[in-house]
Amino acid sequence: MTIPRPTRTGRTRLAALLGASVLLATSTGAPAMASPPLALAQAPAQAVPVAAKKAPPASSPDFGPNVTVFDPSMPVSEIQATVDAVNARQIDNEMGTERQALLFLPGTYGTDAQPLQFKVGYYTEVAGLGASPSDVTINGKIEVYNRCLEDNGTSNCIALNNFWRTLSNLTLQVNGAGQDGCRATANFWAVSQAVSLRRVNVTGGTLSLMDYCTAGPQFASGGYLADSKAGDVVNGSQQQWLTRNAEIGSWSNGVWNAVFSGTEGAPTDEAFPDPPYTTLDETPVSREKPYLFTDSAGTYSVRVPFAQVNSRGISWGEGPTAGRTIPLSEFFVARPGDSVQAINNALARGKHLLLTPGVYDIADTIRVKRADTVVLGLGHATLTAVDGAVPMRVADVPGVVIAGVTIDGGTVNSPVLLQVGTKNGNNGSKKNDPANPTTLSDVYFRIGGPHVGKADVSLEINSDNVLIDHIWVWRADHGNEGSFGWDVSTGRNGVIVNGDDVTATGLFVEHYQEYNVIWNGERGRTVFFQNELPYDPPNQAAWQHDGVLGWAGYKVADDVEQHTLWGGGSYIFTNVDPTIHATRGFEVPDTPGVVLNHVLTVNLGAGTIDHVVNDTGAPVSNANTGIPSYLVRYP
Repeated sequence: MTIPRPTRTGRTRLAALLGASVLLATSTGAPAMASPPLALAQAPAQAVPVAAKKAPPASSPDFGPNVTVFDPSMPVSEIQATVDAVNARQIDNEMGTERQALLFLPGTYGTDAQPLQFKVGYYTEVAGLGASPSDVTINGKIEVYNRCLEDNGTSNCIALNNFWRTLSNLTLQVNGAGQDGCRATANFWAVSQAVSLRRVNVTGGTLSLMDYCTAGPQFASGGYLADSKAGDVVNGSQQQWLTRNAEIGSWSNGVWNAVFSGTEGAPTDEAFPDPPYTTLDETPVSREKPYLFTDSAGTYSVRVPFAQVNSRGISWGEGPTAGRTIPLSEFFVARPGDSVQAINNALARGKHLLLTPGVYDIADTIRVKRADTVVLGLGHATLTAVDGAVPMRVADVPGVVIAGVTIDGGTVNSPVLLQVGTKNGNNGSKKNDPANPTTLSDVYFRIGGPHVGKADVSLEINSDNVLIDHIWVWRADHGNEGSFGWDVSTGRNGVIVNGDDVTATGLFVEHYQEYNVIWNGERGRTVFFQNELPYDPPNQAAWQHDGVLGWAGYKVADDVEQHTLWGGGSYIFTNVDPTIHATRGFEVPDTPGVVLNHVLTVNLGAGTIDHVVNDTGAPVSNANTGIPSYLVRYP
């Protein structure tokens, strides 16, 4: 099977077919097993109550109207009708306000003869409620297909806009019974940014990260797989992908930038960029995302995994994930409409925060001041800034976890959307703990798209020892009419890191008007960076500074002495003015301690990047659209 090399074009990311193609090839290189991961936290791991495989119907907490809890005693036909109705509402609801969580109590759903097969649309979270992924089994399919859009009267089927959905904490026994010949060949998960697969055990079939069954061009662009196990994985047309702390049987194909960190069965990377694999034997710092679960009595709790250093493989393979268990009774369970004052009062009383699905208008600041506080969103809960507010601030304290939350800019400019730590610390002394890093998991930011959005900076990290584990920071290149544009939805910088010893695993930042990322702190580490420069500068004069054309996607400050990046790409598509140049994709100080490994730039059909890093690396332009310019290492 040949698969076209992908590109992303225009406001709606409609891709034009490129002449080059990529041949699927199976890679089976598997590094040797490393020693077990070292838990960073000093406290002993707490035991997780074992969930019964066939739990009795539980009396679920009231999570509001946007959460559906399924029980294995329900008829498959009833479950099928419910999930199909959710998908029908969400499948094309890219810029809508509806949010959904579909939660499965421990047990088995679907049979060999009557499998449970369904698709996941926008702003939908599908999760098992077991203590282990093995406690919930879906016999069937959970899939995302290409979205077929009309372009000049012809079908244009792509996954480039398949954002904002989640699958986690269950076993997927792939069963294509009743599907046509092509559909039955794999479980299709054709997605792009802001989509995570976590704690998923895929058995009995192939996991395909592209949809090769619908009409072309079948492009996909970006995704994230962590703490999961799968057999054969088809990367296909995915331009870039991060697989972290997983187990895979085989991996086929890479387009521009496939990164593996702490993954058993990952392909080797000695031949980079052909194939374009970047492989780290261990993940420098990791912490798995918290998850909601029930015990055999139907009691709900949240498991908060400990952080690890130099970790490899899944966290649940030899028993419960090491961590602490917090009863749901210790959470303030918020719904849209709850005031910021009520949320802050609960946080001040020592409560954690569970955000049920929906859109929250935030006219003040949610203040997370206590160490080890957990803020967990269900169903892509979304905080929208009102009247220029800063939606959330986290104090200079260790162990805070923010997970599963989307933060949107509002129509009035905010200075920042999420601030972690204060610029001056706590009277000059930051209270951070390297063994217990504040962590952001599946946290997404938007400037424009559903509505006009404005913020100077989307994410500012001032604390030391922070872990960024999969974020998408996006200034809109498309959306509802009147919601995007150079002077409409404005964002200067996506991410600014001022703290020291900050690690990012899965850093997706796109379309900001100046530097997309500025890294001022020392000893920063990034495993996987994906960036598109802004599409919409009106002309070169509007997008240049200090004699430099454009702005780099990734900037390491001139005085930084130590910084490392593994696997990074910066792309250009200046469709408003195709004559625009960016001098470079990456800008770093020339010092031995600042090292970039496996980085690239690429032209997506308009505009030019003159160099990859600083003044090194060949240009990309319309003359070589879709063909990356690579640097194996800089310097």
